[in-house]
Amino acid sequence: MLADKQSIHAAAELVAQHMQPTPQICWPLLSARCGAEVWVKHENHTPIGAFKVRGGLIYMDELTRRRPDVPGVITATRGNHGQSVAFAARAAGVRAIVVVPQGNSREKNAAMKALGAELIEHGRDFNESLEFAKEQAEARGLEFFPSFDSALVAGVGTYTAESLTAVPDLDAIYVPIGLGSGICGAISARDALGSKADVVGVVAENASAYALSYDAGKLIATNSADTFADGLAVRIPDPQALEAILAGVARVVTVSEQEMKAAVRYYYTDTHNLAEGAGAASLAALMQEKEAMAGRKVGLVLSGGNIDRDLYLDILTDG
Repeated sequence: MLADKQSIHAAAELVAQHMQPTPQICWPLLSARCGAEVWVKHENHTPIGAFKVRGGLIYMDELTRRRPDVPGVITATRGNHGQSVAFAARAAGVRAIVVVPQGNSREKNAAMKALGAELIEHGRDFNESLEFAKEQAEARGLEFFPSFDSALVAGVGTYTAESLTAVPDLDAIYVPIGLGSGICGAISARDALGSKADVVGVVAENASAYALSYDAGKLIATNSADTFADGLAVRIPDPQALEAILAGVARVVTVSEQEMKAAVRYYYTDTHNLAEGAGAASLAALMQEKEAMAGRKVGLVLSGGNIDRDLYLDILTDG
């Protein structure tokens, strides 16, 4: 599922009413470490600290136009999508309920509550929370707010449009894959702007459903998605997202837990920015492909910086 140039442009106009374009910086230390000209798109600097806010705003706008009397929305999340829903719902004056798995990030939970969301903990992982949220939507007469939709793709595609407008001659853009809106947005914006940049997907080794599916050319689910990078912890790919990924990405790179933790540390030492696991995944992939990408101009999506303090301290001291 992709978005066209018109829908991305319209999304950009709406997003601009709520936030400025995020910084895109070529950090000298990071470029030296990677052996390439590296441009970081700082989606950790949005109002919720993650790229998801863009899609939430667009979906909520479409929903309230279609159903102005909507009594409330319900969604499932590991954190950043839920913050996006809560942020957009608060702006629209709509009630938001968010379902998270047991043991979810305490700080992401607190952020969603601070944005006005009602929080429900249910299920062992995202997919179990998702099924429960759909059941509750029907039982309570709420609108289910999906994690993957054409409106979300158009919204999050605006960050890649910003990237390629600022640096139009990127050779490649590394994008983390959760459920798929971010990378589908990147493919959409790349194609809409006529860029020749490769879009490279990144998944966690412990949540490899999209990599397995990409290699097989068909949907393959996994039994678990046990990664500290909660934004990548998906075990059942979305069929429409997979179709777009199969057609539009150059490759999908799988990174280990240790590679992502090292990338979290690199972002701190080289840029003094916080990166959560999913946010650091793109850098981990570039480091893995350092030799092949030497001397090229590369974009990295730092998709979010919402990492719990204790986990962050453990990662910093581990290295």
